[in-house]
Amino acid sequence: MTTSVQRQAHFDHLRILLTFLVVLHHAAITYGGSGGWYWRELPNASVVPLIMLNAIDQSFFMGFFFLLSGYFMVASLERKTTASFLIDRFVRLGIPLLVYFFLLSPLTIALAYDSPANIAEKYWLMIKEQQFGPGPLWFAEALLIFAVVYLLIHKLIDVIRWSPARLPGFIPLLLVALGFGMISFIVRLKIPVGNEVLWLQLGFFPCYIFLFFAGCAAHKHQLLDKVSGKYVMPWVVISLVAISTLPFALAHLFGAGAFEGGWNANAIYYAFWDPLTGWGIILGLLWFFRHFLSVPTSLSQWVARRVYGVFIFHAPILVAFSVALGSFAISPYIKFIIVSALTFVSGLLLTSLFLRIPGARKIL
Repeated sequence: MTTSVQRQAHFDHLRILLTFLVVLHHAAITYGGSGGWYWRELPNASVVPLIMLNAIDQSFFMGFFFLLSGYFMVASLERKTTASFLIDRFVRLGIPLLVYFFLLSPLTIALAYDSPANIAEKYWLMIKEQQFGPGPLWFAEALLIFAVVYLLIHKLIDVIRWSPARLPGFIPLLLVALGFGMISFIVRLKIPVGNEVLWLQLGFFPCYIFLFFAGCAAHKHQLLDKVSGKYVMPWVVISLVAISTLPFALAHLFGAGAFEGGWNANAIYYAFWDPLTGWGIILGLLWFFRHFLSVPTSLSQWVARRVYGVFIFHAPILVAFSVALGSFAISPYIKFIIVSALTFVSGLLLTSLFLRIPGARKIL
C-alpha cells in the first residue's frame, strides 16, 4: 500500500470522526448541553456531562476542520488556475451554503416550530418570514472568506516558499497557544461567545484563523504527517490537566462571571482553556490516526465519501428525530444516543440518494 493511500485513509477517518462529533455536539445541546440550537427538549435544562462534552468538542473539533481545510486547500490551489480554484470553492462551499441558507434553514426552523399546522404550512410560513441563515454552514461561509484572503496573500508574496520545514518546538507552540488565548479573551470582551457578526461567532475565531493558516503552512512539507508520539505527549498531558479542571470551573470554584466573555476569572479561564485543551487533542488525534487508523476499508471509504453531505443535511434530520422522540418518557442520555446515531446514518443514506443526481458529485 502506498504512503499516499495510507495518508488519505488517515485523513478520511479523521473527517468521519469530526463529522460524527458535529452531530453529537448538536444532539448534546438538544438534551441539556451548552450552546444554541434550533430545538431543545427542555429549554432550561443543564446536564453537566453534556455541557462538558460540548465544551471539550468546541475546544478542538471546528478548529481541527479548519486545520485540515487549510492543509488540503493549498494542494487544490497548486493543481488549478486561480479561476478554476475560485469556481471549485464556490461549487463546493458556496452552493451548499446557499441551499442551506434559503431552503434548509426555514425547513429546520419549521420542524422545530411548535404549531398544529402541517409541516408544509409551517415551512411556507418560515419562508415568508424570511427565516434564513447559514446554520452549521457558517463553516462554509468562513472557509470561503479564508480562501479568498489566502489567495490574495498568495498573490502578494510567495507563501509556499516561506512554509516551515519542521514542526514548531514545544515552547514556541505553547507561547502561541497562550498568545491566542489572550487574543480570544480580548475579542470576547467586545464580542462574547454566542454573539454573531454576519452569522459568525467571532469569539472563537482567533484560534480558527491560526489553525487554518497553520494548515496552509504545513502543506508543503506535509508536517501533519510528522507528528510523533514524543512531540504529542506534553500536549496530551496539558489537555488532560485542562480537562480535569473543567468540573471545578463549572461549579464556579474559580469565581463568578460569564465564561462567554468579560472582565472576570471565568472568561479568562475559558479563553486560555480552549487552545490548551484543543491543541493537545488535535495533535494526539493526528498521531493516533496516522499510526493506528491509516488502512482504508470499503466501509470507511463509502462513509468518507458521504460525510460532507451529513454535515450539510444533519440539522433538519436531527431536529426531526428529536422532536419526534420528545413525547417519549425516556432518559435524555438514551435519546441523545438514539438521535445521534439515527441522524448520522440517515445523513449518509440521504447523501447517497443525492449523489445519484447528475452533477451532485462535484458538490458533495
